[in-house]
Amino acid sequence: MSTSTSSDYLIRAIRPDDWPRVKQLRLDALRDPSAGLAFLETYEEAEARADVFWQDRAVGSGEGSTAARQFIAETPDGTWAGSVTVLIEEAGTKDWAGLAVECRQGHVVGVFVRPEHRGNGLIKALLDAGVEWARQRGVERVRLLVHEDNERAQGAYRKAGFVPSGVVVPFVRDTGQNELEFVLQGPS
Repeated sequence: MSTSTSSDYLIRAIRPDDWPRVKQLRLDALRDPSAGLAFLETYEEAEARADVFWQDRAVGSGEGSTAARQFIAETPDGTWAGSVTVLIEEAGTKDWAGLAVECRQGHVVGVFVRPEHRGNGLIKALLDAGVEWARQRGVERVRLLVHEDNERAQGAYRKAGFVPSGVVVPFVRDTGQNELEFVLQGPS
């Protein structure tokens, strides 16, 4: 258990030149024991991607992007302790699962905090940064999807103010398994 508090980290948007660290953090996240419940891609899929993919990702979700923003938590020694990405979904479109998007909303994806940095409020601080960014873009709500068996993540999201909406989406990797939509309505 870390003795750090969430205020011990610099939370900031990634920059385009951070792409090698974006790639490494994602690969580390995909090695986590809960990765199979938390992420839609595998380590092998991510590791095989060309550098241009990671460069494009850092531009598309970095400082200055209006469609997505990836926030990282950096320790005083420069270690990246965790990350959250928020996508803006427009009303009248369909999401990745083919469901209708009924209002302008933020969609939290790619949540990861290194094990040694868990349990100190860091995940809430990262989510707060993402939610604030989305609210500045006029979203009506912020949502995320969490695997029905990922109780640790569900607990963290509840502590951050997210609640189940009742929407259930089939999990793309496991037939018969689902993801639950959690939402944060109105101003936080």
